[in-house]
Formats: sequence, C-alpha cells, structure tokens
Amino acid sequence: MTNFQLQFDPAEIPSLAAQFDYPQDETFFQEMRPNVEQRGYFTKQEFLKVCAWKTVRSKSRVDQNSESDIAAITKVCLSTDNERLRIGALLLLDGVQFPTASVVLHFFHRDPYPILDFRALEALGVDKTPTYTFDFWNAYVTHTRTLAEQHDVDMRTLDKALWQWSKNNNK
Repeated sequence: MTNFQLQFDPAEIPSLAAQFDYPQDETFFQEMRPNVEQRGYFTKQEFLKVCAWKTVRSKSRVDQNSESDIAAITKVCLSTDNERLRIGALLLLDGVQFPTASVVLHFFHRDPYPILDFRALEALGVDKTPTYTFDFWNAYVTHTRTLAEQHDVDMRTLDKALWQWSKNNNK
C-alpha cells in the first residue's frame, strides 16, 4: 500500500490554493451542480462537459455512452452509501477511468472527494503513477480527507494546493 506523505508545510495550503492556475475554467461546475443534485443524475451533455474538463483525450469514448446509461450509472454513484459502488459504477462507462470518475465525485457528491491526478499524487510523495485500484483510491480518499480535516480546509482548497505545489515544483 502506498504511504502518502505531504511534501510541503501544511501551513502553505491556503497560499498554494490561492495560486491555483489550472488551464480549464471550472465555474460551470457551480452552475451545473444544482440541476444535477435536484435531478439526482447527469444528462449526457453535462457528463461530457465534466469529462472533457479532466481530459479531452477520452471524448470519443465517453461520447459512446448512451443517455440512459449515463443517467442510470450516475444516479447510482450519487445515491449509494457504498464507497466501492460510487467509484465502480462510474468505471462502467466507456472512457471513464479513476481520474475522471474522481472529478465527478469531487464536484458533485455530497461527501468530500479529492481529484486523482499525477500532480496531487506527487505532492503526496508518490513518484510514479501507480496502477489505480479501489484499494489505492480508498487509501487516497481517506488520507486527503484526514489532511483536510487536520488542517481545517475544505477538499477543494486542499486539492488546489496539492496540484499547484506540483506545478510550482516542475517548472
């Protein structure tokens, strides 16, 4: 199992998050969230937009999913109390891997979830991108939730700080 170790002083979390400079605009998540929450699932158009924010490389595969599959699977993901089913359901969709599924959970689930990204992992001392499994994902979620709680920040703030630290250190 991976031993996560924050690579910077946790006091830097707010300032790193304030520097966050991701090339994709994320404001549409706040606009989309109330509709998804009220309905309890994503439309195909919404889901395609969320997936494209994480990576455009999977667009053609994600686009192969039917409207009904996206609705049914995201409904399960957003409503179940089972951790394995939350992430696992999303992995049933064509073109969706752990990193993209983590974006759905991060921005749309009521519980706090980190985004799974090589930059965030690097900021936690993971040098080489591992094989993603449920056990790895669960350990990552548990660790980041603990970090956020210990340092009194929300998951979005922590996620931005992790990403930005890596970006700053790889110029």
